[in-house]
Amino acid sequence: MLTIQSWLSFYSTNYACVGKLVGRFYDENGAPTEALRQAEAAIEEGLKFQKGKEQFPPCNSEWSSAKGSRFWCSRQSGGVNRDWTGVPRKLYRPGSRGSHCVCVRTSGPPWGQQGSAQHSDRGDLDNPHLQEYDGCHPQAEQCILTM
Repeated sequence: MLTIQSWLSFYSTNYACVGKLVGRFYDENGAPTEALRQAEAAIEEGLKFQKGKEQFPPCNSEWSSAKGSRFWCSRQSGGVNRDWTGVPRKLYRPGSRGSHCVCVRTSGPPWGQQGSAQHSDRGDLDNPHLQEYDGCHPQAEQCILTM
């Protein structure tokens, strides 16, 4: 959906609108349909997810039958370049099942409060949607889970 949004943005910036195509997204009066409203809602969700990836980039991970699962963080993990490494945590998103591994900042103010002088200098470690991995040191940059 974000690709479609990017395409729409390009064409609306570079071309003049000459009309609307009657069909799935617009009715015969040019009014938006429910399908268009659903598509716009999906785009908004995608944009929120994209911003969330900046706050909580996905961990690097590998698995082998001999060693189990290994999760680790680097300054480029999850394809997000940044100036911090972070530590692996389970992220539980409201409305979704299960968790996935993300890298979490361990110092400075929490996300969205970068200008704040009053904070606990724990980055996003206190976010209520995060959980430490059992058996991993809280400050470890990697975590190995054996089955």
